Amino acid sequence: MSLISMLLGEKKKSASVAKERLQIILARERVGGGANQPDYLPALQKELMAVISKYVDINPNDIKVQLERQDNLEVLEVKIELPDAQR
Repeated sequence: MSLISMLLGEKKKSASVAKERLQIILARERVGGGANQPDYLPALQKELMAVISKYVDINPNDIKVQLERQDNLEVLEVKIELPDAQR
C-alpha cells in the first residue's frame, strides 16, 4: 500500500483484505503454537460465510475450517460446498 493510498483512504478489495487477515492469523498461530484447535477458526469460518454469502446463497453448515498438524507441518483446510447452479 502506498503512502498516498493510505492518506487518501483508498478502499482495499475484499480479496486482498481476506488474504492479509489469513496471513496474520497464520503468523500468530506459528508464533503462539500450543492448542489443538486455535480459537480463531470459528471467527475465520464466520468471516468466510459473510464474504461468500454476498455472492452465493449458502448454508452456514456448508463451510468447514480445520487445522491439521503433523510433525512440523500445518495444513489449514477450508471446505466450501457451493450449491448447484440453477439453469
